[in-house]
Amino acid sequence: MEQPIIKNLGLQPYLAIYELMHQFTQTRNIDTPDEIWFVQHPAVFTQGKVGKPEHLLHHTSIPVIQTDRGGQITYHAPGQQIMYILIDLRRLKLTARNIVSCLENSVVKTLANYNIIANAKIDAPGVYVDDKKICSLGLHINKGCTLHGLALNVDMDLSPFNTINPCGYHGLQMTQIKDYVMEINDDDIRKLLAQYFIEQLPLNL
Repeated sequence: MEQPIIKNLGLQPYLAIYELMHQFTQTRNIDTPDEIWFVQHPAVFTQGKVGKPEHLLHHTSIPVIQTDRGGQITYHAPGQQIMYILIDLRRLKLTARNIVSCLENSVVKTLANYNIIANAKIDAPGVYVDDKKICSLGLHINKGCTLHGLALNVDMDLSPFNTINPCGYHGLQMTQIKDYVMEINDDDIRKLLAQYFIEQLPLNL
């Protein structure tokens, strides 16, 4: 089975990519290659499909967009590397839990390259460093295929996270790679994330 196609889409409006993800999933078939999209978004809060409005603590000029991914509210902005995965789980015989673990592991291994010790939590999806969240996860599954993915904080203004309960957790502190590493190359981070994610997929079915 062929490897996913990797695309680096740069800085793109959230809704434009949201609509493209859904168009891709609605029109794909059993033979459509999977894809991985790397992208960054202008400042935006996104709310999960079961998100509670009270987790937005203060209204700001930053727009809030309702989505169909899992999870609560989170924040996207330039300096955060997003990896959207458009993966046919049925074809790979994977469960939603399997693919979440693949995402989390890819981030943990990427951060290890920078000597950052990170971990996932069974009861709170995402990746953490010293109990601070460095990466958020959220997926939607349609026709057995995944949409959305992960958002890894690299080098961004984290202050808007203070106006929400990130991912629904009151008082959860956020962190980013820049807090631990001086020199960061975005291309390297994308390559590592893709490499570690793809090598976990059972492509030899």
